[in-house]
Amino acid sequence: MNKQFYAMSILATQFLQRQWRLFLFILFFVLVAQGCSNSGSDSAGDGTQSELLISLTDGPGGFSTYTVDVLSLTLTTASGAVVETLPLNTRVDFAQYADMSEFLTAATVPSARYVKASMQLDYRNADIWVASASNQQPVKVETIVDSDGNPVEMLDVSVHLEKRNSLIIVPGVPAFLTLDFNLDASNQVEFDAQGSPTLTVEPLLVAGLQSERPKIHRVRGPLFEVDASNNHFEIVIHPFHHRLDHQDQRFGRLPVAVDDNTIYDINGERYQGQTGLEVLAGMPAFTATIVKGDYRVLQHRFVAGQVFAGSSVPGGTLDVVTGNVTQRVDNTLTVQGVTLIRSDGTVVFNDSVVVEVAEETVVRKLLTMADHNIADISVGQKVRVFGVLQDVAPGSPLVLDATGNDNRVFMDMTVLRGFAVDTMGPMVVDLQTINFRDVSLFDFSGTGVDADNDADPANYEVDSGLLDVSAIVSGAPVAVGGFAAPFAQAPLDFIAQTVVDLSALPGVMVVSWNPAAISPFESIDNSGMILNLTDAGLFHHVGRAGVRVDLLNIGLPPTIQPVSDETGLYILKDNSTTTLFTDFGFFVEALQALLSEGSALKSVTALGHYDDFTATITAERIAVKLE
Repeated sequence: MNKQFYAMSILATQFLQRQWRLFLFILFFVLVAQGCSNSGSDSAGDGTQSELLISLTDGPGGFSTYTVDVLSLTLTTASGAVVETLPLNTRVDFAQYADMSEFLTAATVPSARYVKASMQLDYRNADIWVASASNQQPVKVETIVDSDGNPVEMLDVSVHLEKRNSLIIVPGVPAFLTLDFNLDASNQVEFDAQGSPTLTVEPLLVAGLQSERPKIHRVRGPLFEVDASNNHFEIVIHPFHHRLDHQDQRFGRLPVAVDDNTIYDINGERYQGQTGLEVLAGMPAFTATIVKGDYRVLQHRFVAGQVFAGSSVPGGTLDVVTGNVTQRVDNTLTVQGVTLIRSDGTVVFNDSVVVEVAEETVVRKLLTMADHNIADISVGQKVRVFGVLQDVAPGSPLVLDATGNDNRVFMDMTVLRGFAVDTMGPMVVDLQTINFRDVSLFDFSGTGVDADNDADPANYEVDSGLLDVSAIVSGAPVAVGGFAAPFAQAPLDFIAQTVVDLSALPGVMVVSWNPAAISPFESIDNSGMILNLTDAGLFHHVGRAGVRVDLLNIGLPPTIQPVSDETGLYILKDNSTTTLFTDFGFFVEALQALLSEGSALKSVTALGHYDDFTATITAERIAVKLE
């Protein structure tokens, strides 16, 4: 597998999921409580079954952690039969999957045409942290409400799979489905005078069938068996933080293909190709394993780019912290946004951990066999550090000792998001976030050869190498994947492996009104709708893969217009009635009639291509909610 393409795919995970032909349907504000009738019949009924692989991801949302319980995941056939695909309640931190999808289950389901997927989320034991109003240390969210201000305990969020985009399961042909819980479009945080946050949740779920274009996925679980002669092995799926030392196979098993480019990190040692596979074959059955790779839909197989096994997997003999370096002073790193996995398998979120490294510390980088050292670790870099958590006084910052030669720092893909300033010579980016953490959290002191050359987040210099960035215009939203330049060596500040112009990708426009608006449009007709943002509520943004545009700051009224062909789907929800339209003119006529009868518009969500210069989104999916 081409390594640069693999690295590009890591960044593009959530981007590719949002391509035009992957978006099947959008359902905002739990629009399918009552469901909608659908003509046609199931293709099943003969008792045949086939395998369906389901992965879970999320759109970015700026949360340090967004951990809730997924109680169920069901699919509904065209004839109304409901199939449960999730064998166990599963605790998920959605914030960890903005640049990656994780295999959730390999379910055996009846052959049928499926028209709806539903997920039940339990917020009663939620662990959600968000950056404070001053964008400094994250704070825990204690108050979670829906759009009406009611406390949230459990939410049912669904997505329709209609018309040409139905999920069709036929005998003997594996199928694939990715469910994306878009944090950016689904959540809005408001702070009171004391700095306490209130989270308003309006679920937005997007579903996509796998296309010919690969996505990077992760699978974790116990190793089941290795077939070195046929270049593959099988792993028992244990998604998210289910115990890796348990042999429970209720989530199913997944075959993993390997090739000569596959890199292995097994018990702290590196291998590549057939040598690594043979070492893996010598590991005991049910050895803890994590694989990153891409699912190739045409061949119906998952191909590994990098394999971690044994003590190289968090939860082994060492304590492990994963997060971003926000400050470096000599050999002391401050790592924030931390998931801490103790050697006993305990998983906790702790926003900040001090990490001590030394010359003896082993340093490695994703998808390379090259040697590295601690000089390569700089501010902004995403790291996974294996060490020993120290005893500290209560209330003191946690300290991880990684100074020994059996301790390791693994540099993972880091993703910048912001707006292009210049693409002539070194690419210059005005940063919004680094791995979805606000740039104000990062102290770039010491990153340059001297203080005058320390990284400036408003003019962050990116070495784009041979990547063609000439078509990216100034002001375009961009995402850059790669690695922070070595510490104390800037300029340049970052070494890019991929650059994505987000202006070419679909976006999600979400606008709400508080109170609900009786005059939500400056104009509306069969050609589109121009929004009136007077009394706009918490939602007034366009999000594209983690870069957000505030519609109140653009100087233009936002416009929503339908696609020119007949592929659009439009939803109108008025109290308990949900109506689907495929004709935009009929949709507008029904909406105007309800407004003229005294209804008020609470929100509108549109999915499609957004033009920054005209503030216009050309939408394939539009959903409105009235009261």
